[in-house]
Amino acid sequence: MKQIGLRDAHAEFKNYLKDNRRSASTVIAYGKDIDQLVSFLEELKRNHVHEVTKEDIEAFLAKMSSAGYTPKSISRKINSTRTFYRFLKVNEYITDDPSLLVSHPKYQLAAPRILNPTEYRALRDAARSDARMFAVIELLLQTGIRIGELAALKLTDVTKDSLHIAPFEKHEERTVPLNKRAKEALDRYLEIRPKVSEEHLFITKSGKPFLIRNIRTAIERYFRLAEIKDAKVNDLRHTFVAHHIKHGVSLVMLSKVLGHKRISTTERYLQYVPERGKEASVLTEL
Repeated sequence: MKQIGLRDAHAEFKNYLKDNRRSASTVIAYGKDIDQLVSFLEELKRNHVHEVTKEDIEAFLAKMSSAGYTPKSISRKINSTRTFYRFLKVNEYITDDPSLLVSHPKYQLAAPRILNPTEYRALRDAARSDARMFAVIELLLQTGIRIGELAALKLTDVTKDSLHIAPFEKHEERTVPLNKRAKEALDRYLEIRPKVSEEHLFITKSGKPFLIRNIRTAIERYFRLAEIKDAKVNDLRHTFVAHHIKHGVSLVMLSKVLGHKRISTTERYLQYVPERGKEASVLTEL
């Protein structure tokens, strides 16, 4: 077993995440979680990773809980810690993994926020004068793709009636159908898209890639303009799923379009859609 200090291990862990092409948001989130853990362990006078016990980790989580972190946030910190410890074990910095002995707190998943037709039509209307944002919103609504997948789209990923979704983080590549509404919104945007060599589909006025955080901020602005309360970007994906379940689309087909690894993830939405139409084999427009 090789010895390594806590701070050095933290730095190597962040480099490991980057080298394995984890998303920037994942690197930041895991890095922050482990930084909090390391700071706490330093208070306990732990200097090296092999000195840390299950009780130390539990004490850290108890402190986070008393500081107001929700059970869901505590559970995420456990996931970050376990990823950190897997890294340590693979690199032979530890022989035993105390994080595996720590239990996740129980918590109930919040119901997904599903926009009703009045809300998503209002969102459309609010963005109609902005061809780029109108296309962004329409794509998210009509295809159910993730915001990271949308930001990564290249011009060559767009065909006449589909989108090629490249592998993103741990999600596999797939093909997603493009309906008439989405295609019309994309064509309108491409007419005004700056004529630059940048291959990303969505770009800024200066020709740079339209980044996830900026897309999120822009959509949230249109939520406010449309007076849609308590909505987030991922709710457009929830709305896509609920709409198609309501219209009877096969869960197997829907799961493939969404890029869910397990059909059980898609089935979770059934409890939030009270009525389901007759079995359908095609996606419909929102």
